[in-house]
Amino acid sequence: MSGFFQRLQALPPRRQQAFMAALCERLLPNYAFYAEASGQGDPRGLRAVLDLVWERLAVKDARIDFERQAEKLAELEPPAEDDSFGARRALEAVVAISSLLDTLRGESPEAVLEVSKTSRGGVRAFIELTEGEEDGERLAALVREHPLMADENDFQDAVLEAVEGELDRDGLKALRRLGRNEGVSNLGLGGEE
Repeated sequence: MSGFFQRLQALPPRRQQAFMAALCERLLPNYAFYAEASGQGDPRGLRAVLDLVWERLAVKDARIDFERQAEKLAELEPPAEDDSFGARRALEAVVAISSLLDTLRGESPEAVLEVSKTSRGGVRAFIELTEGEEDGERLAALVREHPLMADENDFQDAVLEAVEGELDRDGLKALRRLGRNEGVSNLGLGGEE
């Protein structure tokens, strides 16, 4: 894994942003799922902010006010008093996009690692919730060997390889398709595009 993080950190900022954008795509269905279940939040608002990020990646001098987008994003967070599993996963999607916006505003060199770890952390939490294993060591082994975690690791590897390659307009389109993952989130939720 450390080799993976070294490769991530070695990427130039635009490629790191593309990596984060693809991971954010795959977190969006978790937010949409929460919004549908709770009646809170606005998946379209979140989608709109992420669409602007993709536009900026495709058109270097696209004039986008990312300060304003960050304000909009803050309004889309689940209510602080909602500590449900769904709210925490929805918040991860908002926080990941927020980290991405920070890099577009020229701050947050650690953001790419945070977004990678946030996505894996959500998968770990889901496995812990569904497996109900009390023993820490057995749970750690379960998490490591779980098909969802294997899928998450494979997905992040595939995204990293993609952003290390050609990132022209077609490359970005392919990356975005990869991130959308046919509408299925890192937790295996969704599936209708």
